[in-house]
Amino acid sequence: MSAEPTLLAPDDGQETQGAPPSAGRSGWASLRPLVLRLHFYAGVFIAPFLLVAATTGLLYACSYQAEKIVYSHELSVPVGENKTELPISEQVAAAREAHPEGTLSAVRPSPEDGATTRVLLSGAPGVDADKTLAVFVNPYNGEVRGALEQYGSTGALPLRTWIDELHRDLHLGETGRLYSELAASWLWVIAGGGLVLWFARRRSQRKLRGSTGRRRTLSLHGSVGVWAAGGLIFLSATGLTWSAYAGQSVGDLREAIGQTTPALTATAGGGGEHAGHGGSGSGGAADGVWLDAVLKAARAEGLSHPVEVVPPADPSSAYVVRQIQRSWPEKQDSVAVDPATGEVTEVLRFSDYPVLAKLTRWGIDAHTGTLFGLANQIALVALALCLILMIMWGYCMWWQRGRGSSFGRPLPRGAWQHVPAYVVVPLMAAIAVLGYFVPLLGIPLAAFLAVDIVLGEIAYRRGRRDYA
Repeated sequence: MSAEPTLLAPDDGQETQGAPPSAGRSGWASLRPLVLRLHFYAGVFIAPFLLVAATTGLLYACSYQAEKIVYSHELSVPVGENKTELPISEQVAAAREAHPEGTLSAVRPSPEDGATTRVLLSGAPGVDADKTLAVFVNPYNGEVRGALEQYGSTGALPLRTWIDELHRDLHLGETGRLYSELAASWLWVIAGGGLVLWFARRRSQRKLRGSTGRRRTLSLHGSVGVWAAGGLIFLSATGLTWSAYAGQSVGDLREAIGQTTPALTATAGGGGEHAGHGGSGSGGAADGVWLDAVLKAARAEGLSHPVEVVPPADPSSAYVVRQIQRSWPEKQDSVAVDPATGEVTEVLRFSDYPVLAKLTRWGIDAHTGTLFGLANQIALVALALCLILMIMWGYCMWWQRGRGSSFGRPLPRGAWQHVPAYVVVPLMAAIAVLGYFVPLLGIPLAAFLAVDIVLGEIAYRRGRRDYA
């Protein structure tokens, strides 16, 4: 079978039509059929998962702008001539009067003119444990504009949350996460392998001018793939950082080499009559007064908008004020403020993060479309469309080659047997190590090889050459 149902298809070389290369060949000539074969298996079994991931990822990249439109009433207010904002304490009090249920978990003051303040409540009736109820308050007059469920540190509202969960696990919970991890685990392999195959072809075979039918489809498929490969490999690598199994391996590695993301201890520095205020998260007068003082102390440390203020979890804890801007330049500084004295007891600067912690933060934010704002989201849309088109072109080439009645012209099995030992041994060792850390790459790869060996053996015993 040809390798067309993949991201970057092979060319029409003779090795797709005859027997495997002879044992005398070495280097790329012997390795190329193996790459083609792997490309074929990945196209057949992995491309459908990639298609789902690309489609849902496309929707997620568009969800930021859609969210602004759908929830414009909650997110924005008229500024008017008087731009003086009420104290945070009064805004929180207005939110708690309208929604006394739940516990105050955080406050996000209005980050700019015309934007509402978010008062976040945990444990509210009807709200999932991993989400909070965001109460939107007009910072100029204390009007409560509405309340919506919010998920995650990016402040995703119901529309974006629903699309995010669709992309991450198809709304199937932890089991559903396997689909996205499988896609991320293989995307870089397929894109990288296709990139190598494409550049290994003769320049004359890459020309689009004058080509028709399958050759034209191949040229479009490969040309788009060459331009998109770097972005696809980036999406694969960053997607794996917070996947279930590979993500755990990445986390363990970062911990072992001291590159984890640091966090404030958030311990109060003193006691006193106000030490317990804010721990209940009730949003009462004492809590409100201290919210104003805490915010003022954070501003003195250089924490500009946007920020999130988190009340103490208990009487021995401090307030935490952290910047939450994920767009470039990122604002991720945070401070701990003693609720008894209003003094800053600890400061954590993003500039002091370990290198891998910074790279992880930037990678995730670029993957989710926040690092460079609208330009980032447009780039993600373009990558998703490229991936969808390449998969469709791949299946189209399979159809054009085989007329839809068979699997097309042959790509022989057993290509791995013709790779020199000095190549295949270190290659298999590297794959074994990689498979250990990225199991949803290693396990399917082992299965592909096992199937290939078994089918090849069956064909051999039948006394005929069997093709894919």
